[in-house]
Amino acid sequence: MDDILLASSDVNLLLETKKFLSSNFDMKDFGEASFVLVIEIHRDRRKGVLGLSQKAYLEKVLKKYGMHVSKSTPAPIVKGDSFGKHQCPKNQYELKQMKVVPYASAVGSLQYTQLCTRPDLSFVTGVLGRYQSNPGIDHWKMVKKVVRYVRGTTGLMLTYRKSESLETEGYSDSDFAGDVDDRKSTSGYIFTLAK
Repeated sequence: MDDILLASSDVNLLLETKKFLSSNFDMKDFGEASFVLVIEIHRDRRKGVLGLSQKAYLEKVLKKYGMHVSKSTPAPIVKGDSFGKHQCPKNQYELKQMKVVPYASAVGSLQYTQLCTRPDLSFVTGVLGRYQSNPGIDHWKMVKKVVRYVRGTTGLMLTYRKSESLETEGYSDSDFAGDVDDRKSTSGYIFTLAK
């Protein structure tokens, strides 16, 4: 079974496409989508708002890592938080200690969320991803801090609003050699469309 999601601002084109597909494939039309790829779709047609939320997915992630009753934190990363290879395991005891930690799985869960609906997690998941091959206990503590931030912000969603103007604005910044291991810069950017 394969699912398909169709979207169009032209209702006639949408109907024509569905008619074509149903004449060539055995298919069922389930109507308006409300959930796709663990993303919940919220609509307010009167206000012209479309929201994409991963609240249910994030609540499963919190339970999976035993953080569903943890105290939330106001930010996933703050100025002064510094991570590097010097925090990776240095001996067999530390390596053994990290073998039972689901670091890659937790970081992957956060990366999927930032990719779909939570751009606020982009920077910190990029930093955490640098240590996937050899994470240390300090890296794991940072993952738990990010998950605690998610605990307090599960209700956030990516929101699109109807607009008559499609003005685009873009901003970028760089931390100039902020990576303590190789002195590479981390840059970031954000674009807004139809404020």
